[in-house]
Amino acid sequence: MKDVEAAEILGVERNGPLKTALHTISYSGSWGQAQLSLEETIERAGSLGFDGIMLAAKRPHASLLDMGPEARRRLKGKMEDCGVSLECLAAYTNFTADAEHEEIPQREMQIHAVGDLCRLAVDLGGRIVRIFTGYEHPSLPYSRAWDATVSAVKECARRAADAGAVIAVQNHHDIAAHSDAFLQFIRAVGEPACRAAFDAWAAALQGDEVTQAAKKLAPWTIFTTVADYVRQPRFRYRPELVNYARETDSVQAVPVGEGIIDYRGFLAALREGGFDGCVAYEMCSPLRDGRDLQTLDRYASRFLEFMRPVASERPPLSSPPSGRYHARP
Repeated sequence: MKDVEAAEILGVERNGPLKTALHTISYSGSWGQAQLSLEETIERAGSLGFDGIMLAAKRPHASLLDMGPEARRRLKGKMEDCGVSLECLAAYTNFTADAEHEEIPQREMQIHAVGDLCRLAVDLGGRIVRIFTGYEHPSLPYSRAWDATVSAVKECARRAADAGAVIAVQNHHDIAAHSDAFLQFIRAVGEPACRAAFDAWAAALQGDEVTQAAKKLAPWTIFTTVADYVRQPRFRYRPELVNYARETDSVQAVPVGEGIIDYRGFLAALREGGFDGCVAYEMCSPLRDGRDLQTLDRYASRFLEFMRPVASERPPLSSPPSGRYHARP
């Protein structure tokens, strides 16, 4: 089977401007923020100026339980009316879940759901389905968790290829969270329809140098999601010592460019390595400046302002193409 560049399959102009997408989870009310319906969120994405959406594949937005044929037709029509495209379908997986009850086929159910989500993405005019790996579980040694997750993602990728889609693994959960482990994980899966949705957020919080990490992962990356944060130092008072003990910092979401993550360097490194996909914005935690709709809109607009000069910067013409994959007809 002939390999095809990701840019060609995904309809992306090689070395062209990066596209932007709004993750609909941002307006789902999941963290106490203002909540909009899926239709209202799509309208918001169009009116704010996003090219497309990253569609949260769960309630209150696009659960498989609610996405029958007529609902799919209406949703696709709504996106067309609002001038936005489906850039990514966001699946929510944890392939190590409920490991203490192995008689329950959790991985099988999730693999089946991912296959259905791939067909949903294609029906809505998209190709990319974002998935997660797995959280560490006390009933599952790390090596077994790694092998089980690799096996599950491998099967997901094959089902994606059958549907004409591609799986994009996000470095979010515990398994393969660091950029070195993440790269090894993608290679271990070894499927043409499995690529990376590599994000700077995890790398920055782990102390990884985000531009170097981006250079490593760029050839595999077809999608990335942006969210910026500041650290909030935490201390616990020890009265017996009349002193404070340092605790792990908390982090709080802020507008892009005001936090600790060097997104200009990160995106430039991805571009230099051949990335020519879409950059999504998400508000997936409490925001520093409040929960009202105006704050959500201001943060989303700030992302678009940040992206305007970044998206139009062209990488060197000698940049290699982004990771290759093919989809079976």
